[in-house]
Amino acid sequence: MVELIRAALDMGWPVMALLAGLLVYFQVSIKDPARKRQATFKTFIGMIAMFMLLMAIVNYKINFFGESRLLPVSLVMITALSFMMGIYFSNIGALFKIGGFMFLVAAGLSGYGNWLPQVEGGFPPPEVKLDFGSMTSQQLADEGEKIIFGGIGQSKVQGAIGKGQCPLCHGFNEGFLSERAPNLWGVPDRAKTRLDDPRYHKGKPGDRDSEQKEAFAGSGTAETGQEYIAESHSCPSCFVVAGFGVKGTNDKQSPMPAIHKPPISLSLGELAAVDTWMYIREGKDAPSFEEITKSYEKFIPEADRPKQQEDKPAAGGGALLADGSEPVDQIFAKAQCVACHTIPGIAGAVGTIGPKLVEKTNAPTRLRDPGYKGNAKSVREYITESVISPSAYVVKPFPDNTMPKIFGQKLSAGALNKIVDYLSQVEEGKEPPKIS
Repeated sequence: MVELIRAALDMGWPVMALLAGLLVYFQVSIKDPARKRQATFKTFIGMIAMFMLLMAIVNYKINFFGESRLLPVSLVMITALSFMMGIYFSNIGALFKIGGFMFLVAAGLSGYGNWLPQVEGGFPPPEVKLDFGSMTSQQLADEGEKIIFGGIGQSKVQGAIGKGQCPLCHGFNEGFLSERAPNLWGVPDRAKTRLDDPRYHKGKPGDRDSEQKEAFAGSGTAETGQEYIAESHSCPSCFVVAGFGVKGTNDKQSPMPAIHKPPISLSLGELAAVDTWMYIREGKDAPSFEEITKSYEKFIPEADRPKQQEDKPAAGGGALLADGSEPVDQIFAKAQCVACHTIPGIAGAVGTIGPKLVEKTNAPTRLRDPGYKGNAKSVREYITESVISPSAYVVKPFPDNTMPKIFGQKLSAGALNKIVDYLSQVEEGKEPPKIS
């Protein structure tokens, strides 16, 4: 405020000096005492109004190119001086009052619009071509952390998630109890021991009792720890760690999708970056880029290797899992709902880690449950609350804190609305709604 007044005085001292001169003139030239008092008073009013106008101009000038939301203050000042001038200059008072009302409306509209969240325009940032093959191990590891968690240093942030979506199911910290998928702390060393598990049937894929025997016909089994990691990512159901299979399959089927396929679609370079980070973050020497990519080439045929995203940088920490432009089945897939829930009408949604999503049937019953402590009043509100704040009501016998609490930030309003629209129509025993 001090800066504003100083700037107004610097700009308007000639005008203020002129008005002061007029005041002296009125004192000397007008003989009638009543007229002299009236003229002096109106001159003072004019000086105050002029000063407010100057402050409004200065405020506008200072804040126009900045990020301040004080621009409407200028309109409020002009509104105030218009009404003030209208009161003391009665011969043209109506004109001042009409102008003041117009400025008041403009100030209200401007203030409302100015306080809404602002979106910065301009051209999108240029895509940076990533040459994974020429990176150092640390640079690869940094890119891997971006892919997994959305940014460098985000591995220490609870709820951080990147393009790879790994934290939706896996734990990454030592001692962390991971319920949906194995904790990946120590996986560089543990991968070697998996090869000796009698259920793995090293070198004899035909003897496996898993749903899928090989990544593709003739690919065989892993021979090294790094090959085991590559096979686990590209063919999760080739070997399922005991206790982490889809419920009811006796650990023969994994809920994890192959991450080189849609919706995740990591390229070989991105997969190498992810694996390098898992070594480096534990202080271990990572295999070379060539060794890691060769391990993936053993289990991913060339025709299945995604190439279109090879030159794109990893998604940033603010990247959405779905922006709402996708059909609802793709939104369910991108958010990995299909890995944990059974959703009628959605291909591949046969998960049993979470409850079956027939919410037109379930939601009314749960809203009436005496144990329900949430804030929802309708089916749509209940579904929205369940996605954004899953601990508001935990369906028995499923444990709390199984579902991530990040979807309020990782799904756009449009994507969330499509999920709510679909699930609110799914009824037990009835034909599921069509996917639009």
